[in-house]
Amino acid sequence: MMRTVAGGCHCGAVRFTVRFVDPPELLDCNCSICAKTGYLHLIASADDFTLLQGANALTDYRWGTGTARHLFCSRCGIKSFYVPRSHPDGFSVNWRALDGVDDVVPVIRAYDGRDWEKARSELG
Repeated sequence: MMRTVAGGCHCGAVRFTVRFVDPPELLDCNCSICAKTGYLHLIASADDFTLLQGANALTDYRWGTGTARHLFCSRCGIKSFYVPRSHPDGFSVNWRALDGVDDVVPVIRAYDGRDWEKARSELG
């Protein structure tokens, strides 16, 4: 079953919708940035993600290889989605930034982002 839900940042400046298979698989990454923020990754194709508002409120942070585009709301600082290095043509949505998913029971899988290259090769 496919679901479409809305989500966004804390202050409401950034809003989007994302479509996913229910139940979704989420990645719990242990890399330095994800571990510090508690980010739970819902990987979505570009076709399944729609930014409704707030493009002008987003600020871009890049580090390491510079491939991932970490997008934060410049007003409240929340990273509700970004363009990941693993899926540069799609998005990683923070499950915790979605509205109305309390009735969804996701499958959560550990992802060893500290050894990104190895973990990425195991994803397939």
